[in-house]
Amino acid sequence: MAKLTKNRKLALSKIEPGKTYSLKEAATLLKEITTTKFDASVDIDVRLNIDPRKANQMVRGTVILPHGTGKEKKVLVLCTPEAEAEAKEAGADYVGLDEYIEKIKNGWIDFDVIIAQPAVMGKIGSLGRILGPRGLMPNPKSGTVTDDVAKAVKEIKQGKIDFKADKYGIIHAAVGRISFTPEQIADNAREFIRALLKLKPAGVKGAYIKSIYLSTTMSPGLKIDPKSIEEN
Repeated sequence: MAKLTKNRKLALSKIEPGKTYSLKEAATLLKEITTTKFDASVDIDVRLNIDPRKANQMVRGTVILPHGTGKEKKVLVLCTPEAEAEAKEAGADYVGLDEYIEKIKNGWIDFDVIIAQPAVMGKIGSLGRILGPRGLMPNPKSGTVTDDVAKAVKEIKQGKIDFKADKYGIIHAAVGRISFTPEQIADNAREFIRALLKLKPAGVKGAYIKSIYLSTTMSPGLKIDPKSIEEN
């Protein structure tokens, strides 16, 4: 078993075993127990009372985090020549079509999100085996297949993220960086939970949210009291 470092021991000593924290307490404690030299990602894991195998219980959606993700996302827009100017003006990092399709076929993936117009999706289909496994394939459900490419670019640059329940009914998402203030972390996590609550499937019986954990890249998870989400 790996030996615990001094910092790790100190971090663990600040966590009360079995305690459920309010969102605000967890956001504050997370900053105290994270000792990484890099700006660690703040992650939220929400276990839902759903059966993702049933089509009417799949939870998937998008949310714009009020304080962004803390990570500048590189956006590639694949569109017709007529839409190129508005995509560039909105802040897209790369704009074009055929030349970028060829680059991707040759192994280039120096971007975080692709936005595509419906009219060009026929050309992008062949990239599915490259983009699909990496979660980069444009999708109407996540708002990345749209004619309003400028709006989609702006939303992503503002901190829009998309999320989807895994086969166990758990949703994982990054809701900021450890350099954020506790208030910013809590605000982003709260907005994320609100988005999940709006997507509650009609067939769910009993409590919809089973558990919420907040953690950073290297920290233990802190259990959050769902009732504390709306507390400021």
